[in-house]
Amino acid sequence: MTAQLPLRVGDLERRGLRDRVYELILEMLLEGDVEPGSRLSIDSLAKQLDVSPTPVREAMVQLERTGLVTREALKGYRVAPPLGREQLSELFDARLMLELEATRLAAPRAQAVLDELRLAHRLHQECADRVVEAMERDADVPVRTTQDYFEADSAFHRAIFAAAGNRYLVGMHEDLGAMTHRLRQAVLRGTSDVREAHSEHERVLEALERGDAEAATAAMRAHIEGVRLRSVRDESA
Repeated sequence: MTAQLPLRVGDLERRGLRDRVYELILEMLLEGDVEPGSRLSIDSLAKQLDVSPTPVREAMVQLERTGLVTREALKGYRVAPPLGREQLSELFDARLMLELEATRLAAPRAQAVLDELRLAHRLHQECADRVVEAMERDADVPVRTTQDYFEADSAFHRAIFAAAGNRYLVGMHEDLGAMTHRLRQAVLRGTSDVREAHSEHERVLEALERGDAEAATAAMRAHIEGVRLRSVRDESA
């Protein structure tokens, strides 16, 4: 019996286009190119990206699941408003559960990703230095500088999730990715968070280098709770 392929070449090409459109719109949202509450016209985006409305519409459905955009009946899509205090609390609770379990599972396997973690940590330090330098020189930090910093920060956490060896845990972490990135941008308002976050990463790394699962998990808890406290402090300032 001949096997029936579920997808034709045209389907694969369309899926690839949709994913690329999704990435481009996501980048636009995360870079702050559009203000919260702004209307997102599917036709205008399609024209801007030189594609048909279909992949844009499909990408917007995906983006709605991340919470970055909202859909209003008969009105279309808009950029989601900033995260409120309740949303921040729920997001941190979710991150705490995922990150602690990932760290606990990763500790016995950490040797396989220590080089990757050390590299991410060094890059995080370099990017943190550039952020601090820019903040001390000028209140406005270049978008590229903050993006590099967040990517180095994310790479450290991704390496831990990869070492955990649980594809479903990795998937849940990826689902929170856009919201977490949006959170990071919201709370990066001073040099303290940059320096403290890097120091917290270092304590996680040192515990993983020793193979101490309990200490690594405790250090990760302190890191997530530290970011939580700093975000609330900055929001109240």
